[in-house]
Amino acid sequence: MSSSDKPEEVVERDAKEKDDKNEEKGGFIEKVKDFIHDIGEKIEEAIGFGKPTADVTGIHIPKINLERADIVIDVLVTNPNPIPIPLVDIDYLIESDGRKLVSGLIPDAGTINAHGSETVKIPVSLIYDDIKNTYSDIKPGSIIPYKIKVNLIVDVPVFGRLTLPLEKTGEIPIPYKPDIDLDKIQFQSFSFEETVAVLHLKLDNKNDFDLGLNGLDYEVWLTDRKSTGYTMKGNIDVDTPFGAMKLPISKEGGTTRLKKDKGVGEDDDDDDDDEVYN
Repeated sequence: MSSSDKPEEVVERDAKEKDDKNEEKGGFIEKVKDFIHDIGEKIEEAIGFGKPTADVTGIHIPKINLERADIVIDVLVTNPNPIPIPLVDIDYLIESDGRKLVSGLIPDAGTINAHGSETVKIPVSLIYDDIKNTYSDIKPGSIIPYKIKVNLIVDVPVFGRLTLPLEKTGEIPIPYKPDIDLDKIQFQSFSFEETVAVLHLKLDNKNDFDLGLNGLDYEVWLTDRKSTGYTMKGNIDVDTPFGAMKLPISKEGGTTRLKKDKGVGEDDDDDDDDEVYN
């Protein structure tokens, strides 16, 4: 072998020695990490401390109307430790398609008992005017997706302050009042004591979700000389996929027909034969 080959051999040997040292260093760091992890687990076992857990167990809408939706988020927090732990802060955010609808912070949110589980209720209100004024493409009557993000901050001995992040998705409506029309008033009887009539109403649901009618309260005023103009105001109680709602109904400047009830056994399908009261 010529003398010119020796420097190359030295360089190759030095590079190999450096690689071996790097591998030994990397392996040493991993061993230290594993050792620290093992020691941490043994300390947890010895002193009985562990990290708490949390889960969103339910989302309720106890009240919803044209102005707002009140939402309650149920979070089950489990404390495996032998002492109570304080729930320092609750940080929450509700967004739709990446756009913030509402956010807030609840400080000093309580204490989770030792070796126990507790459901923490987080109340949140969505004000529809704020949402519609901020995002013009969100229309009344629509259903929008939402994502709830919650950070629970707890203080645990040994671990210190920990953040427990939670997420939950769903849908929520932006309610809109239905249109109402008084098609006709059909009188059944007259007397000095009372007048009995049946109101034939038409309701037009403007929402992207079904309304199940449970009840109706209303007032009607006949407004012109022929008594065919009317104003009507009231509320309807409805069931929806999102819970019960009370929605207002109103109609001003409407016109209707006043009909005399037909006799028993007569067909009422042809309105042209009904007598109009003037």
